[in-house]
Amino acid sequence: MSEQFFTPSGVRLRLRTRRPGRFNWLMLPGGPGIGSESLHELADTIEVPGSIWMVDLPGDGSNIDAPGAPADPYASWPRILVEAAQALPDTVYIGHSTGGMYLLATAEVEAHLVGMVLISSAPDARWRGHFAEMTQRHPLAQFDAASAIHAEAPTSATIRDVAVASAEWNFAAGSVEAGRELLGRMPYNVPAVDWSDRNFDDIYSAAWWPAALPTLIVGGSDDRIVRQDDWTEPRFQGPHILHRIIDGGAHFPWIEAPQAVRAAFADLAARLETDGART
Repeated sequence: MSEQFFTPSGVRLRLRTRRPGRFNWLMLPGGPGIGSESLHELADTIEVPGSIWMVDLPGDGSNIDAPGAPADPYASWPRILVEAAQALPDTVYIGHSTGGMYLLATAEVEAHLVGMVLISSAPDARWRGHFAEMTQRHPLAQFDAASAIHAEAPTSATIRDVAVASAEWNFAAGSVEAGRELLGRMPYNVPAVDWSDRNFDDIYSAAWWPAALPTLIVGGSDDRIVRQDDWTEPRFQGPHILHRIIDGGAHFPWIEAPQAVRAAFADLAARLETDGART
C-alpha cells in the first residue's frame, strides 16, 4: 500500500506511522476546514497496533483539486468519509471535534468499522449554545478583531489568524503558546468552513449510535469549545463504550496530557485485540 492514496471520490489518506498489527486508524480532523495535520501530534503520541492514516475529505485542508473529486466536492459531505473506511481492512475511525460529528451523522460508516474514537466531540448541536455563552464570559479582543477582518475578505490567511487568536479557548493556560504555533502552521480551507456553517453545524444530530462497536470517547476536563457533559446521558453508556476524561486537557487534550491520551487509546486497542481473538 502506498504511503498516500485517494479514494475514487478524492478522499486523501496519508500514512503517518506504522507499527506491527492489523488495524488501520483513520484520523479525521475537526474544524471544519483545518487539515489533518492538526492531528499529527496525536498520531505521534498514541502507540497503537497497526497503521495510522491522516484523512482529508476533498475540499478540506490542503486536499484541493483531488483526483476523482466531483466539481462540487462538498455535495457528498459527510457521507463521502465512508469511502475511506472501505479502502482499508480493520478500520478504526478517529474523529476530532467536528470530525467526530461527521462520523455520527453518517450511519453507513458503522458497517465498515471495527472501532471508533470520538475526541472533544458531541452528539448534537447543543454544544454551540454553550460555546457561545463561554465566549461571552471569556471574550478575546484579538479574536473579535481577527474575525472582523475575516468577515470582510475571507481567505485561508484570515481564517488562520482567527484560529490562532482563539488559542486561549482551545488550550489550557500552560499550552497556549504551543497551541498558537500548532494552529498557525495548519492549512485552512474557507469553502469547507462555509459549507459546514450553512449545511451542518446548527442542525447536526447523531444519526446513529454503536450498538456493539467498541467506542472510545475522550474529552478534556477543561474543554471550552465542546462541552463533554452530554456524553453522561444513559443512551451513551454500555459495555462497549469507554469514557475517558483527560484531567487538565482542553480541546486538543493530547497537547496538555499526552500520557493520559496514550493510555486511553491503549485501553481501546486492548479491547479491539480481545474482540478480534474471539472472532
